[in-house]
Amino acid sequence: MARDTSDTTPIESRRELVAWFEQGIKTDGILLLGTEHEKFPFYTADHSPVPYAGRNGHGGIMALLEGMQAVTGWETIVDGDALIGLFDPDGGGAISLEPGGQFELSGAPLENVHQTRDELSAHLAHARTVAERHGIAFLGLGMSPLWSLAQTPVMPKSRYKIMTAYMPKVGTRGLDMMYRTSTVQVNLDFTSEADMVKKLRVSLALQPLTTALFANSPFTEGHLNGRLSERSEIWRDTDNNRAGMLPFAFEEGFGFEQYVHYALQVPMYFVKRGDVYHDVAGADFRDLMEGRLQALPGERAMVSDWANHLSTIFPEVRLKRYLEMRGADMGSSQHILAMAGFYAGLLYDQGALDAAWDLVRLWSADERQKLRDDVPRLGLDARINNHTLRDIGREALKLARAGLTRRARHDTDGRDETQYIDLLDERVATGRTAAQDLIHKFNGEWKQSVEPVFDHARL
Repeated sequence: MARDTSDTTPIESRRELVAWFEQGIKTDGILLLGTEHEKFPFYTADHSPVPYAGRNGHGGIMALLEGMQAVTGWETIVDGDALIGLFDPDGGGAISLEPGGQFELSGAPLENVHQTRDELSAHLAHARTVAERHGIAFLGLGMSPLWSLAQTPVMPKSRYKIMTAYMPKVGTRGLDMMYRTSTVQVNLDFTSEADMVKKLRVSLALQPLTTALFANSPFTEGHLNGRLSERSEIWRDTDNNRAGMLPFAFEEGFGFEQYVHYALQVPMYFVKRGDVYHDVAGADFRDLMEGRLQALPGERAMVSDWANHLSTIFPEVRLKRYLEMRGADMGSSQHILAMAGFYAGLLYDQGALDAAWDLVRLWSADERQKLRDDVPRLGLDARINNHTLRDIGREALKLARAGLTRRARHDTDGRDETQYIDLLDERVATGRTAAQDLIHKFNGEWKQSVEPVFDHARL
């Protein structure tokens, strides 16, 4: 997340929480997409992680942000005295830090994947130029392949301090999730409540396929971890009150009201007042609405509290004023664009969306959950209803390709957006994920060392 919201409008009823989501409905029919990606900075000299203040005379994360600010002219985001991010005041995106120093671009809402490509290209060019001055490069994997938790830096962000204290109370892998994983996600619009429901259901059902197609985290602390997506496995025991496959979203009558009901049951992390983050971890948002929070007696909920609370809920697909696809490991630039292309084709063409719903609508909650549980280890070989995810992937990619063809968004060379999912067609054709390619190299030419991955997966 780039920065926390600061809307001080009071919330006086549950209906206003529902209305907050309704304001995301795109009544003009103009559907945009945004991508977010995280990457691990490392020192090229020894493949060590990059602390906030730097090390041994080399600049660190703060220096990267200062350099990017000089290049982009974006405005700064601070937490106390610490520079923790940048944002474009004209709505062109933001740069933020994840807890372990993962460097994130939250892209602007754009009209097509060609624009996403241009945005990504410009961002990486700027980031490389700035990073090279400090002997730093960026790694595109779903989990840091070498560093222990103890070796991983800690960023000076107040909300992360609160989360770090709370995570071990609710799961065994929360700190791994915060400090040692990186993801790429694509965010998409909806045109009505019914459109949101169908898109959420389709994308939830297909997040295990997303995890398989983009699996790219087979290493932990220098060794194979036994999975293709350790990042996805970590989420299985991070905090199950705020993560998972949302089975209630498939129940009759689901809509904004039911998602509000769910979100109100998720414990809070913090309340932000001015520049201060108040630790209320485990508290109930409904108590804040009624002015009953023990940590902040008499303080009542504002719109910013609701938006910030929703940003601390982590299901496989997250509803805000748009839908966030959260099932993919981080990877190469090609990988990032494939994620955007796949979901633009599948969800932004009505024919593709309807056919995708037909593909998944008979799956039960137990079947969807088993698929999600199996996929970190089995990838495209995971099965549902006697079909492998490789089989499902072939069908879903046909639908996405047809959807992108009908969208007919062309670049300056006259090519449509189907070019971006060629990578995924290759993966289902061969049955091999990026993670399996890494495992093959590790056991072969890399002679069971992860050190070469810092060059192989360098962005």
